[in-house]
Amino acid sequence: MNRKLRIYVPLALYGIFLMLPFVWMLITAFKSDQELSQGLNPFWISHFTFSQFSDLLTQTAYAQWFANTLFVSISATVLSVFVSYITAYAIIRLRFPGSEVVSTAIFLAYIVPPAILFIPLASVIIQLHWFDKLWALVPIYATFLVPFCTWLLIGFLKNIPRELEEAARVDGASNLAILWRIIFPIAVPGLISAAIFSFTLSWNEYLYALVFMSSSVNKTVSVGMTSELIRGDTFQWGQLMAGALIGVLPAVLVYFFFVEYYVAGLAGSVKE
Repeated sequence: MNRKLRIYVPLALYGIFLMLPFVWMLITAFKSDQELSQGLNPFWISHFTFSQFSDLLTQTAYAQWFANTLFVSISATVLSVFVSYITAYAIIRLRFPGSEVVSTAIFLAYIVPPAILFIPLASVIIQLHWFDKLWALVPIYATFLVPFCTWLLIGFLKNIPRELEEAARVDGASNLAILWRIIFPIAVPGLISAAIFSFTLSWNEYLYALVFMSSSVNKTVSVGMTSELIRGDTFQWGQLMAGALIGVLPAVLVYFFFVEYYVAGLAGSVKE
């Protein structure tokens, strides 16, 4: 009994600590502006209302920001996972000079903070006239998504037996056929794991979307909420929390449906 208390009590306290911000966000999203201005109990609703959600969707461009974020996140995820899959396979299977150096360089590129790349990327974006173009965020996000996804898939693809490819080559299969028909079905957990990581990171990205997008119609959820719903020292807390609640739903759904593949992909990438 004492052992269970030592395990479950700290876990319960830690769980409460983690959930408090989300509970506060959920409760605040269903409070009226009048109740919020009175500063009553933050964990109790006196008058339940959906006005924060209706005002957010009708009086702001939140629906456009949400669509922008969804488009950029999905596009960046597809591009990054595809490039990373091809790159990882080339590094571990096509024995070219310097493959180990390339693998190390890719990992080092991942640990470089994205903020450091801001100045050179800004110069490139200006020269290409991509400033304030929503689709430009897709290749921009790929600059920090591809290194990690490639590193993750390298670890996963190394665990696939080479004998499968050799048997396919004996039957006359090309490298492209092996990559698509043999390796791809086996690598699905790793690809989904990389896709979940890419989607989540793209969905929550703030710095590049803030700097490179200026018009309201091209803003993402994270940028639009902080720039449009915070005016000076006035915070639209109800709409902010309603927007945050809607904004976390895609990531929650992705993890809910693909969490088993995510764990399998991570386990495969670190397996010796």
